Amino acid sequence: MDAGPQDAHRSGGPPAASVEHYIGLMSGTSTDGVDGVLAEFDESAIRIAATASLPLPEALRGELLALNAAGPNELARAAHAANGLADHYAQAVGQLLAASGLAPGQVRAIGAHGQTVRHCPQDGYTLQINAPARLAERAGIAVVADFRSRDVAAGGQGAPLVPAFHAAWFGHRPDCVVLNLGGIANLTLLGDPVRGFDTGPANMLMDAWAQRHLEQAYDQGGAWAASGRCHEGLLARLIAEPWFGQAPPKSTGRDLFSLDWLHARLSANPQWARLAPADVQATLLQLSVRTIAAAIARYAPHTREVLVCGGGALNAAFMAALGQALPCRLATTAEHGMPVQAVEALAFAWLARAHVHGHAACLPAVTGAKHATIAGCLYPA
Repeated sequence: MDAGPQDAHRSGGPPAASVEHYIGLMSGTSTDGVDGVLAEFDESAIRIAATASLPLPEALRGELLALNAAGPNELARAAHAANGLADHYAQAVGQLLAASGLAPGQVRAIGAHGQTVRHCPQDGYTLQINAPARLAERAGIAVVADFRSRDVAAGGQGAPLVPAFHAAWFGHRPDCVVLNLGGIANLTLLGDPVRGFDTGPANMLMDAWAQRHLEQAYDQGGAWAASGRCHEGLLARLIAEPWFGQAPPKSTGRDLFSLDWLHARLSANPQWARLAPADVQATLLQLSVRTIAAAIARYAPHTREVLVCGGGALNAAFMAALGQALPCRLATTAEHGMPVQAVEALAFAWLARAHVHGHAACLPAVTGAKHATIAGCLYPA
């Protein structure tokens, strides 16, 4: 049964003795803002009680992006950025409480992911900038954070984190996959066992290219990409990146797919270096589309429906190109009761609840860890 944004739906995960409220906060790889959800859980249902979305202040956004690369005085800069992000999270919490009419004491915990600035599970670490103790102090609510480290310690990728939640909301449907189009694209295969992995860039490279050439945060509706022409030679060179050929479990981020990565490939051929910026944008769009389609064809060939969420679901050109590339039905999660911008934030509310109830939500079939782990660390109010 499909459900509206405020309606009940199956929750999965651990049983609760009574109705509980949790907040989920997410600032993703795109680094454009904070999405928040206040959710009500009972033994069999989730209800979205309130949502909030706050753009990141430009100075904070710039610093978070800069911290993805080595630079001077990194430790102090990272600490200040973490405090700024926690304060911004606290503003989102205030909006959610005001919209729902709840007091801090009525919320069991906040799930706050933080901002990933390094993701190197192959080297045994992942780093999310966050100040969860500061957020707990500001909000007066316990905070669950650091969701990835335990899985990495168990030999996993620490990502993606949301497949267990996708299965809880959408159920086990072997002919259906969930596609999140954030900065990075990731797939959840809703079979048994549930599987999930990153496929490569979704919006991240396109956003960075638009910021460089349009001085805009992103390509609104994909209009700029639609005005260009995909260059097949450049596209073939981009797809030749060895990471795309790796088998899951796998995850990625700005550590690999940065503007430096793109410029290194553009500069390899004088013709590519002279391409119109709109043609490069069109090529980047096809890079995302074709690597997603190839991953579905290889790892979920019997897919009959792809459910799309994340900011890319609002990009008309992206969705149109996906519709042409995929031989199955393309829909958004909104058609199944889940607003596309709320999915990841609600997932972190669900993950916070899983932590509180001792439910292992990091799945070895997804991350490659030696065993399932309880995600996160708790910072009391």
